[in-house]
Amino acid sequence: MSASSSDTASSLRVLVADDDDDFRLLLISTLEQAGHRVVEIEDGFELGDYLELSSRSVSGRIVPDVIVTDVRMPGRSGLEVVREARRTGLTCPIIVLSAFFDDEVRNSAKQLDSTLLVPKPVDADRVADLVRSVAQR
Repeated sequence: MSASSSDTASSLRVLVADDDDDFRLLLISTLEQAGHRVVEIEDGFELGDYLELSSRSVSGRIVPDVIVTDVRMPGRSGLEVVREARRTGLTCPIIVLSAFFDDEVRNSAKQLDSTLLVPKPVDADRVADLVRSVAQR
């Protein structure tokens, strides 16, 4: 079965950063079935490294169309990495997932432009819908 031209036209590069292997793999599968190209990230250190390397790419900045990141991950928090990336000029929409909604997480997410805060647990199909929605804004 081949993808239609509308499926191809809506293909996005989505960076998914989550340390929960099962949820990350489910989310990646769901996004790929929706026709998106997915970059898989397992922790905060890897997320920071990826965004830093992409900003220093010789062929120009290769950034995702949308980032989906967990807040609490080994190494560095998703919010910490995104805050640094915003300072270097990253402007793509970001969906922040968290099972821990306290005032600090809410305030940190609000300070980041184009950021949507989503409580966990969340259905992978819902995240895929949100990816499409934030990318269209």
